[in-house]
Amino acid sequence: MVGGRARARSPRELTDNPEAWPEQSSADTAAEAVRYIARTLAMVLDDRGLSLRATAAGSGVNRQAVADLLAGRSWPDVATVARLAHFTGTNLWPHSINIDRKGTH
Repeated sequence: MVGGRARARSPRELTDNPEAWPEQSSADTAAEAVRYIARTLAMVLDDRGLSLRATAAGSGVNRQAVADLLAGRSWPDVATVARLAHFTGTNLWPHSINIDRKGTH
């Protein structure tokens, strides 16, 4: 698996409180990036009244893949993020990730 053992757990599982995803931050750099992407995408979809079905149809990303990203259950690939960013016209990638580097991979 790309990313090795670090990706054996979902992004939401790498937070102190997985039930608070995506509001709960993570000390893991990659999980924090996915959290940013999920939060930004969720806000855009909500603001525009877009359903998962409409987002999937417009972006070409499988509806379940969008749902899993939003829920923090999966590690989205670059193609998925690029398609969602293009569809929404929003930069989904974080400009920087500020976390305490102690205990991260």
